[in-house]
This record gives sequence, C-alpha cells and structure tokens, in this order.
Amino acid sequence: MQDGLYVALSSQVALEKRLNTIADNVANASTVGFRATGVSFEDVVSGQDDKAVSFVSSGDTYLSTASGPMRETGNPFDFAIKGSAWFGMETPAGTVMTRDGRFTLTDNGDLVTLEGHPVLDAGGAPIQLDPSKGPPTASADGSLRQGDQLVGALGLFSFDPGKNFVRYGNSGVVPSGEPEPLVDRLEAGVVQGFLEESNVNPMLEITRLVMVQRAFENGAALLRDTESSYDEAIKTLGAK
Repeated sequence: MQDGLYVALSSQVALEKRLNTIADNVANASTVGFRATGVSFEDVVSGQDDKAVSFVSSGDTYLSTASGPMRETGNPFDFAIKGSAWFGMETPAGTVMTRDGRFTLTDNGDLVTLEGHPVLDAGGAPIQLDPSKGPPTASADGSLRQGDQLVGALGLFSFDPGKNFVRYGNSGVVPSGEPEPLVDRLEAGVVQGFLEESNVNPMLEITRLVMVQRAFENGAALLRDTESSYDEAIKTLGAK
C-alpha cells in the first residue's frame, strides 16, 4: 500500500510541473520570439524482479524547436530569423540568446533591444551604427548598411539549450556553453521589417491544461482516499 502512495505522489509532482509549464506557455502566447517549453518524463524503477516499483521522474524541461509565424511590421528596426538561429544580446547575465528582434537605435548609435541590451555581431561585440544616417538596411545574411556603406552585421548564433534550460526574461535563453556564430549562414537568414511571433498554439495548450488539471485533481482524490484507508486501518488495528 505504501508503494502505491509513493507512486501516486511522484505522479502528482510530475503533473504539477507539467501544469506550471503549460500555464507559462499560455501566458506567453503573445510574447514575440517566445519558444514553448515542453517536459519529458521517465520511469524511475526501485527494487528488482517482482518487487520492482516504477515511479515517475520529476521531469526535464526542453525548448521547442518549432519556429513561430512571422508578422510584417514595416519597422526597419524589427528583424526576424529564418531558420534555426538566434540573435545574441549582452545582458547582466552575460550573452543571452533571443528570437525577439525588436531593436532600436540609441542617440549614441548603439543597436539595442527594447530592454536596452546591446545587440551583438558574430564576433560577440555590440553593434555600433551612425545615428545621423537613420535606420540601416539589412541583407538576408544580416549585413547592415547605411546608405552605400557596410556598417556591421547582425550576429546569428546556434546553441543547444539542453535539458532544464534557463530563461532570461520571457523570450531570452541563457546558453550553458559558448554559442557558435553562424558565419556562412547557409541555413539561416534575416528578414527586416518582420517579427517572429510566439510558437505557442493557445487552443492546444489550453486543452492540455484542462486535461492535466483534471488528472491532477483525480490524483489528489486518490491520495485522499488512500489516506482515509490508512486512517481506518490504524483505527481498526489500534482497537484490537
């Protein structure tokens, strides 16, 4: 009976993590550049042979690799990435990867995110433009020109978020290792005047949320029934 209780508890822990993950995805369904979080679970076996008991692991989070839909804005400081790549930005947490291409130009000519973080080139250096020459024109490879002059290039990076990755803000991800700059850019490119929307499917996530919530409630009811059985058993044995 105790094994059944522990198995049910492990299931509740896993369901709670899945519930929180889905809720976060739903909350960021409108966040530019957001990649949904998924959770993978494994069986954890305790004991051997006929005494073996299978529990549910607490789960590992992973980042969805699906691209979100593109939305045209016409803003020359909005950029979207085609393919599997990320922009780099300099933050207090170090270099952070993001698919949110909403940039702006400071009075000093620094290309920064909406939060004021410097946008990086492929070498990991902040991009500096001439503020007196207006918005840059971006080529498909990320090259930036002001007039006829090449003034820099948006850095495109690849990295492996891995299991249990760390977010920075809503759409940023802190890489566990050194991001690799995509120099040839054959598999990735930049589109100016567009933004990548969240890749979350709100209706699908809400359906999952309801299903997981019901499973959690059913598990909680089972635990209450099991606890009541323990109480009754203790009372019965104690009366003898």
